[in-house]
Amino acid sequence: MRGTEGWTAMGGDTALVLGGGGLTGIGWECGILYGLARAGVDLTTADLVVGTSAGSVVGAQLTSGRLSVQELYERQLGDATGEHVAKLGAGVIARYAVAMARSRNATVYRQRVGAMALAADTGAEAQRREVLAARLVSHEWPERRFVVTAVDALTGEPADFDRDSGAGLVDAVSASCAVPGVWPPVTVGGRRFIDGGVRSATNADLAAGHERVVIIAPISLGSGLVPSPAAQAARLREAGARVLLITPSAAARKVFGRNVLDPARRDPAARAGLAQAAEHVAEAAEVWSDGAAR
Repeated sequence: MRGTEGWTAMGGDTALVLGGGGLTGIGWECGILYGLARAGVDLTTADLVVGTSAGSVVGAQLTSGRLSVQELYERQLGDATGEHVAKLGAGVIARYAVAMARSRNATVYRQRVGAMALAADTGAEAQRREVLAARLVSHEWPERRFVVTAVDALTGEPADFDRDSGAGLVDAVSASCAVPGVWPPVTVGGRRFIDGGVRSATNADLAAGHERVVIIAPISLGSGLVPSPAAQAARLREAGARVLLITPSAAARKVFGRNVLDPARRDPAARAGLAQAAEHVAEAAEVWSDGAAR
């Protein structure tokens, strides 16, 4: 486990970055991935996959080798009756805003959000872990380079987990998905961690050093001390990478609705992603192709 500040990518040419965005984000990302693959652009060949929150769930399944992108997409479809419905309520969002307004820098902001998460009554950590464990098709780290992002709830320092970090895959994904004020912080190695999206919706800077990068970001905005996916994409381009940033269309955002944590929205979000993928085939092929001109 290492802090993400100053982290440098090692080896490989291509990187796929999967951002956070709740259950609708999971569905939409799977739709985008399947739609692109069906059109001949297979992003599963990436040398590096970076997953944040929802993206860590998708990334873990994608790199497991046990599911095709079609199967991954089809897992998002169907009746969600019986699944737990959570909500990122106005009160929690307001506390994020207050923490932002009172913080002099990004680390202090993350510390404030971490303190809020540690103090919140959000249920048992073990029960939440069981939910994430059931969502994954494999509990072992893949051979493919896969990085899962989180934030130390006490210090506010960002962290990344991979197969060499000492953290189990289920624990890493659970930490990355620990939305402050909604789900409990997750214990890894005696430390408590919260959602990697507290630092960035995509943490796309972890793809630095790769020549070709595709960022799939269900959340397109940043806010003050949290860099937007567009800002991170711009920095990668400035460093010489070919970068494609895919964010939800107006139609997809409408389907997401007001609660991205509602399981009933996952199916329509996946279908919206599949439909939207057609809009990005040409540019994705240009970025992902070895012979594309810069």
